[in-house]
Amino acid sequence: MTMNRTPAGVPRVPTLPTGELVAAYGTYLEAQRAVDHLADKEFPVQNVTIVGTDLRMVERVTGRLTYGRVALAGGLSGAWFGLFVGLLLSIFSTEALFPILPAMAIGAAFGILFSVISYALTGGKRDFTSASQIVATSYALLCAPDLAHRARGLLAEIGGVRTPGSGQGSVVPPPSGPGYLGTGSGYGPGQGPGPGYPGPGYGPGTPPPSGPEYGPGTPPPPGGPVTPPSGPGEPPTTPPPPGA
Repeated sequence: MTMNRTPAGVPRVPTLPTGELVAAYGTYLEAQRAVDHLADKEFPVQNVTIVGTDLRMVERVTGRLTYGRVALAGGLSGAWFGLFVGLLLSIFSTEALFPILPAMAIGAAFGILFSVISYALTGGKRDFTSASQIVATSYALLCAPDLAHRARGLLAEIGGVRTPGSGQGSVVPPPSGPGYLGTGSGYGPGQGPGPGYPGPGYGPGTPPPSGPEYGPGTPPPPGGPVTPPSGPGEPPTTPPPPGA
């Protein structure tokens, strides 16, 4: 039976951390510096957790892969393995350096051979070298609620402090101005313009004229359709009748 030994305070089963947000930083080095600062101030850092948010896998291309680079890397790895084997053989040999050099040469040769064959079998589908990392876009510092205020006070010396509610967006007020119900000039509370008239200029209880172009039930006034007002407080105008 095997026993998994975990540090004190770390749950055996993967669990989301709990605590109150006290600070946030853009890089891990800044978060590490903040925890180190708390430790220097004799703060109980076992109550602090660094949480990386919005994790992303980043693969950085380090160079182009060619047969020459493959052979060089294979030869070096084979030579190291040959050196290890040669040192073991030198224990049972009367000449200390005799088995080491041949073992390194044989290991380098086999390393080059296997590396070149493995690269040729890929068919040129991956002709580059790279290094992969898991990074986070931001790092949050969580602390036990009863110690959060003290942690914020200590971290205020280096910045990055987050107070309760600072991470929430502010409430955007409703839009105002002409054309919105209950807020534009010329309208009473909860009243808006009549059908077909987005602009102001009608008081409470005074609908605009209706007709085929404005609404059903009422024909347009004599002389043609009514022209909507051009500004607040101006009445609608009717073109003069023909021949006037």
